[in-house]
Amino acid sequence: MLELVPVTLRAARQWVDEHHRHHRAPQGGLFAIGLARCGMIVGVAIVGRPVARGLHDGWTAEVTRVAVVEGVPNGVSKLYGACWRAARAMGYRKMVTYILDTEPGTSVRAAGWKEIAKVTGRSWDTPSRPRIDEHPLQDKQRFEISA
Repeated sequence: MLELVPVTLRAARQWVDEHHRHHRAPQGGLFAIGLARCGMIVGVAIVGRPVARGLHDGWTAEVTRVAVVEGVPNGVSKLYGACWRAARAMGYRKMVTYILDTEPGTSVRAAGWKEIAKVTGRSWDTPSRPRIDEHPLQDKQRFEISA
C-alpha cells in the first residue's frame, strides 16, 4: 500500500539526486513530500517558489521535482495531488510544474492539472553569468492547477 510520509528537504534532495532520470535536486524548496511502500521511500516531490520570475506573485508555488522508482502505479499522480493539497492548506492559490515535451503528462492530468503552455527549452548560460548546462534543453509543457 502506498502512503504519503513526511520527508525533510535535505532527504528529498538526496533522494532526487540518486533517483531522478534527468535532473539534479533543486537548490532550495518550500516543502517536500515522500511516498512510501511497506515503510520504504519509493518517491518524493519537492515544492518551491516558481523558477519563472513572472510567476512570483506570492500566491503561486511550483513542483520543482518529482521522482518515483519504476513499478509504482499511480505514485507520481499521488504526489502531485498531495503537493497541491498541502499548498492549498498553506494558502497558495495556484501551482505550476513543467515536464519534458517527450513525456505524456498522464500522471499530472490524472491529478487534475491542466496543460497551459508549451515552453521553449533554452540554456541558462549567458555572457554575464556563465553556466554549464546539466539538464535537458528541450521544450517543455507547463501544467497548472488553481483554486
